[in-house]
Amino acid sequence: MTKRELAAKAQAEFPGYRADDIAFAVYRVFDAMKEALMRGERIEIRDFGVFQVKTRRARRARNPKTAALLDLPERRTPFFKVGKDLKERLAGRGNV
Repeated sequence: MTKRELAAKAQAEFPGYRADDIAFAVYRVFDAMKEALMRGERIEIRDFGVFQVKTRRARRARNPKTAALLDLPERRTPFFKVGKDLKERLAGRGNV
């Protein structure tokens, strides 16, 4: 589901609001999440999951094609951990 599809679904559920206002809210929520992750903050959405940034340490790696050694610098990567409720629902054990 894309942000546009999410906004359209919200518009169908809340016809009293203008489509532009709903689309603005959806896009703004995702922008706020990106900004928080860029600052290194943790985002917890109850019953859904946790978004956070993990730091991967610097390491030596090998290019499998040329066998050349490479020094990879430390880097930050986004990480998502599924919440218990969502995990159980996806497995078919929770309330649907």
